[in-house]
Amino acid sequence: PNDDSVRLLSHELEDLDYTLVYQAYSAKGRNPAVDPKTMFKILTYAYSQGIYSTRKIERACRRDINFMWLLAGQKAPDHSTIARFRTGFLANACEDLFYQMVRKLASMKELSMETVFIDGTKLEACANKYTFVWKKSVGKWEEKMFLKIQDAVQMINLTYMKSFQIEKETRTTDLQEIMEFLSQYCTEHKIPFVNGRGKRKSIHQRYYEMFRRFLDRQLLYDLHHSRFGGRNSYSKTDTDATFMHMKDDHMRNAQLKPGYNVQIAVDSEYIVATDIFQDRNDVWTLVPFLKRMKEKLGFNYPSVTADSGYESEEGYSYLREEGQQPYIKPQTYEKWKKRSFKQDISKRENMAYNQETDTYICHAGKELRVLYLKKQHNKSGYESEVTVYECLDCTGCPYKEKCTKAKGNKRLYVSKSFLEKRGESYQNILSEKGIKYRMNRSIQVEGAFGVLKNDYGFQRFLLRGKKKVKLEIL
Repeated sequence: PNDDSVRLLSHELEDLDYTLVYQAYSAKGRNPAVDPKTMFKILTYAYSQGIYSTRKIERACRRDINFMWLLAGQKAPDHSTIARFRTGFLANACEDLFYQMVRKLASMKELSMETVFIDGTKLEACANKYTFVWKKSVGKWEEKMFLKIQDAVQMINLTYMKSFQIEKETRTTDLQEIMEFLSQYCTEHKIPFVNGRGKRKSIHQRYYEMFRRFLDRQLLYDLHHSRFGGRNSYSKTDTDATFMHMKDDHMRNAQLKPGYNVQIAVDSEYIVATDIFQDRNDVWTLVPFLKRMKEKLGFNYPSVTADSGYESEEGYSYLREEGQQPYIKPQTYEKWKKRSFKQDISKRENMAYNQETDTYICHAGKELRVLYLKKQHNKSGYESEVTVYECLDCTGCPYKEKCTKAKGNKRLYVSKSFLEKRGESYQNILSEKGIKYRMNRSIQVEGAFGVLKNDYGFQRFLLRGKKKVKLEIL
């Protein structure tokens, strides 16, 4: 039919610039079996119909009239051709094609260009649930082994009259040095290496095998550390995947599964930007996501609307530098409404503040004065200044148990810059426009994830590795 979705898809994708796709093919050799532009249309249409497996796409190309119409007489590609195209030829061009489409929507006045709604969700990786490697466990076993190595090195030094030393920073190279010495010693003295029952190993062979085991384990620990990056876990099946809590927790035991944090930006019900992150927490994704969005779209939105999971001083500072208005709900927004919070005398919000003297007055009427300033650096390297306030004397105070758990005097840690920026965002979300944006955010972004997960049935990635996973979400 003339109003079929495949005709619309073909028409919209026809005008895009496919230069990067064609550049991925070699000028030498035979031509591709199916034109790359047609292959992209087939792949996009298959994903829009909830078909993600290359074998099922191949079957659709042979049996489905819509796919045959896209092929326009060309031979149906087999699954390996589709897989090669998806992960190989399309790898560097897919993001460019996606943002071309977004810019096209902007030129057609389909986007409001007023504010962008940002949210994230966690999608399961194509990895086994029980292939986790934990940073803390690796560190614990490495420390235990280091103590055993120290004892073994002392025995080596006594036996061979040497002065080998193992340092924590250079333990791998130090072990390799000892291994080279033992190997050379056994070769020079023609020491036979024996195996099997009833055969007795020499002390030199025992030392050699012991340090061989130490070195192999140390190299494995080094490999683990190189894969962790800034994470505390990874999966052996897909080393880019991090273990996270998923929404669909059927066992109700908060089981961690390997997955990725998918971030999307929505405007007028269109997804205008998307990216893949390995962080479990949304707060670290906001600034890199906005930077990537600006780079690819070529413009900034006047305002950004996001939920409380994105609130941070770094995020507020970036938005201010870029001249974008924040509509981000404070993390304690819901708590502020509760009676229990309003009656909690330990909270800074429930203390009087004297701006002239820069002091807080506690429930007992005592002053909390500035003790010192300290600099803090977060995970991404952003520096913030924290003012530390301390009460003059808490001894004998009748409210101390309710006010602080500290043995000494009550202390407050306050980032003035963060409070000022949070106040601006708080005023924004309380405005008429802010209320409209908040209501819209929950409809548009959550709705987009609902379409993706339930309507399209996209609950789990089929490809492995961050680069391929990003390609699949695009």
